[in-house]
Amino acid sequence: MQYSEGTIGRIFVLRLEHGEQMPQTLEQFAADRGVSCGVAIMIGGADDGSRLVVGPQDGTVLPVVPLMAMLSGAHEVAAVGTLFPDEQGRAVLHMHAACGRGESTTCGCIRAGVDTWQILEIVLIELSGVEASRRFDPETGFSLLQCGTRP
Repeated sequence: MQYSEGTIGRIFVLRLEHGEQMPQTLEQFAADRGVSCGVAIMIGGADDGSRLVVGPQDGTVLPVVPLMAMLSGAHEVAAVGTLFPDEQGRAVLHMHAACGRGESTTCGCIRAGVDTWQILEIVLIELSGVEASRRFDPETGFSLLQCGTRP
């Protein structure tokens, strides 16, 4: 286990409007305001054509080849994620969402692109004093969180 201790900094409340994209919108917002580490909670709507990474194609093969799913129709969404800098110091969001429509739900990572359907509400909690960054791991193909490191 790795860890880094910090404190809560600023808290931002955002309302994304129809057509705005995640994670790009939140990552740009964080960059514009100097937020490098944080926790994000998101609720609202994901539009038709939004894409999620829903697992590896084969869990025994490295590096991982992602399995993708595209949403058909507008979906309700609830998500939580973390924001940490990559090797270049750019804040990168890692967020998983549950997207539901009718009786079915699709869960996965939003990194492939979620478009706002009418509204997405986000609470971004800045973490101050935390030493952590995402580092590319060639074995898995993931950018893994490394505590005790800075970009």
